[in-house]
Amino acid sequence: MAFTVRRVEYFYTNVRDETGAAYRILAQLAEVGVGLLAFTAVPAGPSRAQFALFPDDPAKLAAEARAAKLPLEGPHHALLVQGDDELGALANIHERLFEAGVDIYASSGVTDGRGSFGYVVYVREDQFDKAAHALGL
Repeated sequence: MAFTVRRVEYFYTNVRDETGAAYRILAQLAEVGVGLLAFTAVPAGPSRAQFALFPDDPAKLAAEARAAKLPLEGPHHALLVQGDDELGALANIHERLFEAGVDIYASSGVTDGRGSFGYVVYVREDQFDKAAHALGL
């Protein structure tokens, strides 16, 4: 199974959960030229949402967020795995991490419907280097 792995940094921001919240932040970032490798949004309470932003240029995101007074937590580290969408691809990744004794505490993935996938793997900071090594970095 062919896949590539890269170390990525991500930042969290917590926002009021209201219609258009993600649109406003994503549009603002696009307007100032911040590109994202990935984005997730999850509930963070009854009226809050937490966005995870995976910028292609972490320093640019941090600077633009400061200028816009958008509070960010981070940077944190994750692994971005991209590859051929084959049966068992994610199981193979998890097997390698399991055999290395790495505890995955969260993950999120998607296929593009044309034969490729993207997968974000969150591991504890103290296990990050071991996880990267297990996946060939």
